[in-house]
Amino acid sequence: MDSEPHRLSPADRDRVLSRAGSGHFDAVVVGGGITGSGCALDAAARGLSVLLVEAGDLAGGTSSRSGKTAHGGLRYLEQLNFSLVAEALRERDLMIGVTAPHLVAAEPFLLPTTRWWERPYFGAGVLAYDAMASARRRGAGVPAHRHLSRRGTLALAPGLDASVVTGGIRYHDGRMDDARHTLAVARTAAGHGALVLSHARVTGMRVEGGRVRAVAVRTAEGGELEVSAGSVVNAAGVWAADVQAMAGEPAFAVRPAKGVHLLVESGAFDSRTGLIARAEDSVVILRRWYGRWLLGTTDTAYEGDRSAPGVDAEDVDYLLRNVNRYLARPLTRADVLGAHAGLRPLLAAGDTATTSALSRDHAVLSGHGMVTVVGGKYTTYRLMARDAVDAVGRVLGRRLPPTPTARIPLVGARDRQGAAGRAASPADGHGVAEHHVRRMLLRYGDETPRVLETVRRDPALGETVAGYLAAELRYAVTHEGARTLEDVLARRTRVALEAPDGGAALAPRAAALVAPPLGWGDADVEREVAAYRAAVVRDRAALG
Repeated sequence: MDSEPHRLSPADRDRVLSRAGSGHFDAVVVGGGITGSGCALDAAARGLSVLLVEAGDLAGGTSSRSGKTAHGGLRYLEQLNFSLVAEALRERDLMIGVTAPHLVAAEPFLLPTTRWWERPYFGAGVLAYDAMASARRRGAGVPAHRHLSRRGTLALAPGLDASVVTGGIRYHDGRMDDARHTLAVARTAAGHGALVLSHARVTGMRVEGGRVRAVAVRTAEGGELEVSAGSVVNAAGVWAADVQAMAGEPAFAVRPAKGVHLLVESGAFDSRTGLIARAEDSVVILRRWYGRWLLGTTDTAYEGDRSAPGVDAEDVDYLLRNVNRYLARPLTRADVLGAHAGLRPLLAAGDTATTSALSRDHAVLSGHGMVTVVGGKYTTYRLMARDAVDAVGRVLGRRLPPTPTARIPLVGARDRQGAAGRAASPADGHGVAEHHVRRMLLRYGDETPRVLETVRRDPALGETVAGYLAAELRYAVTHEGARTLEDVLARRTRVALEAPDGGAALAPRAAALVAPPLGWGDADVEREVAAYRAAVVRDRAALG
């Protein structure tokens, strides 16, 4: 048996392609974001045969362009959506304490007050927030909230405007790397027997007797497959209605909402805590994110190209204008390192005027052999998957066991402490600086020694590329399913967001590093570099 069943290598892809075209699957999951990856893990862990098909890269859409916070949704309390908040808080604590402690960690936030009445009003909300988490907590939780005086608030966050702030409330939520978390869910699904096939687009479905019997797939290599399916799980996010239409199912309305985030220089805001504060129509959040600040989010209706939502100048102006209401030193475009825009797949609801008012609850629709799961929020992905796979069981006419995913650590989460000891051992002889090892433990967890082993075998892989080891770029291909340069620099690493030029200058070097395991020739490298640079220009156009 493969000693690394969760590996997604080029050789493993060949094996998946062979099996996908000749086998029958209880469930074919369409969509490799967090919802689809969660469905694949849930179904495989319950004993179903599973194929996950994703048109682009794993987490290539919304799931790598989120707010990067595992949270209950403090603002949803104002919408009186208590059940969503309570469920999300339980899931947040599971991610921190059980399933992904290497990727999700408790992070402090400060809710500043500017008027006398805000302290009792905000305080009641945060008290309810903490109480919901405590009542349903399983595994590790987060510290309780604390009220701060004006002096205490400014001591914690000197970068706030002393003439505006009257006090504050500190509470905690979860910070995460969304792209790597989704990847870990997909790889964990593979470890439970699911076949994972990215860069393979579903182009149609064969319907017989009023039921979906097979799915047509076109791969990036140009191959055409027909995959026999007992059921199809439609987890395609903002494309869910398109997938539904392939099966001849009645259309439903998904209303994409665009959320924009800016990555800001670490020294631009002087604070030991993140910030959440009132904005013009919702809230603005400035949170610590791996040594820098992440500022978000907008929440606006979107009708453009769903495959390439862009950051507009108005989005940047909105975020800077709203956060600067609270800061002693205003942020400017010069402080912004990078930006990304993602689309939330919200269920349309009548004549709701703003997307910020639309529900973040999820819905599961079933009919003719297809189960569609849509809506929801990142933090509750496991519950969305559970409900979708429950519906798959009904489609198949099988009694499935309860989902075990609350007890399944994701890839990298089983022995992080042991990995830290092994990675730091002088006997390893990998010659990698300690700060790299500490950083890698927050990305790879107990896989860190395996990545470092490649440096011991080939010292050239210990060289750095925009703050990452060359070994990490190579590992993205040999173990993590990366197929393009953008996969490597935008999602397996954060170069696209962190580097001042988005990594455009180092793209040729990065492409040369990953070319050998991918079998790229000179023409392939040139094509990948050009495509990556075009994507960088698109994402950074509004930053000037």
